[in-house]
Amino acid sequence: MKFRKYFGLRLVTWALTILIGVTFIFFIPRMFPTDPVENMIGQIQSRSGQMDPQEMAALRKSLRVQFGLEGSLWEQYLAYLWRGLLHFDFGPSLVSFPTPAGEIIATYLPYTLFLSLISTLLAWIIGNAIGLLAGFRKNKRSSKILEGIAICIYPVPYFLVALILQIVFAYLLGWFPLQSNINAMGGTAAYLRSLFRASFLPALSQLLVGTGWWIISMKSLSAATAEEDFVQYARFRGLAERRIGASYVMRNSILTQITALAMSLGGAFNGAIMTEIIFSYPGVGALIQKAILQSDYNMILGCITISIVAISTATLIADLIYPFIDPRIRYS
Repeated sequence: MKFRKYFGLRLVTWALTILIGVTFIFFIPRMFPTDPVENMIGQIQSRSGQMDPQEMAALRKSLRVQFGLEGSLWEQYLAYLWRGLLHFDFGPSLVSFPTPAGEIIATYLPYTLFLSLISTLLAWIIGNAIGLLAGFRKNKRSSKILEGIAICIYPVPYFLVALILQIVFAYLLGWFPLQSNINAMGGTAAYLRSLFRASFLPALSQLLVGTGWWIISMKSLSAATAEEDFVQYARFRGLAERRIGASYVMRNSILTQITALAMSLGGAFNGAIMTEIIFSYPGVGALIQKAILQSDYNMILGCITISIVAISTATLIADLIYPFIDPRIRYS
């Protein structure tokens, strides 16, 4: 019964979070000074010349229906909730008309997930492992050196790390391409090889910056936990330091890090915008940038709606698995 009540409340919170988020991203693009329908009609006229006024009116009405701009703002909002949020049908893309925006997102999304999820998980694992050692053995010289390296890495702006890696490994050494180029037509081996070459530098840049933060945060948590009475009692019992570190310090320090990991995983392709722009990586981040610059309402709504659902769902899952990680937490 307690779990049902807890799950129900978290489910309501999850739904409200998504609803509030998608409401904002529905109304904000409609405040832009440009109109996607008029932009498209202007492009058609520039290619085909002057059109008949009746044909122009019929085309304008058809496009407004397809772009979800027909009717009052309230009617547009309800239609978006039904088609976009519940069925992930965001209508056609302005830039690639008449291809559906959802189809384009589905093409780009796997590359962003591959890049961001791998780099985020690796940074979390490596950073927490180093941070645990640095905090648990804070008086050791090696721990102080590791902490110093993390403090030096973390404040460096991400774009600077990315540009340095690109200049050194792509421009000077020529080991990787300056612009990501994934070969999807040359067979599985060629595809995987090109995917690795295109993803290595973007992933490494995210890994270096992300690891610094995880080291610093885990070091602070584990250092505080190592001073707790139950850890001292474990030492008095004669338990091995390795067991104390794994069973007592890590398990009591990791909970906050799991929350942060859920948020990082949920927003995986939000933080990929700068990465994909710098390295010309074919992901959702670059897609969002193009959509904003070209006022592609449907593409903006599609990308950010998926992001909001992903972040909220990842947070919900993290909340539900807490008791399996920390036995002190109960569904009460």
